[in-house]
Amino acid sequence: MPANAAEFADDAKNGVDKGARMTAEAQRTFADARARIEQAVQDGLEQLRTQSRAYADNASQQIEQASQYMTERVRERPLAATGAALGVGVLIGLLLSAGRK
Repeated sequence: MPANAAEFADDAKNGVDKGARMTAEAQRTFADARARIEQAVQDGLEQLRTQSRAYADNASQQIEQASQYMTERVRERPLAATGAALGVGVLIGLLLSAGRK
């Protein structure tokens, strides 16, 4: 019976060692996966920042051009611009007051 007990103890020790190695390897695998995921997320965020800067710059430029265009048109025809603004204001007022009824 001591031989069986010794074999059992050796098998148990080998099982524990194997379990410890598997646990350590699983932890390394998870750490590697976490590092890859973090890098992928950081790369994605950097790409998003770059694209959003380009879109913001483009939008800013277009708004500036529209502002210059409107300023030039108002200076060319101030009465027409005033009449158009008054008409739009009246139209919006009518639409808002119709919603209250």
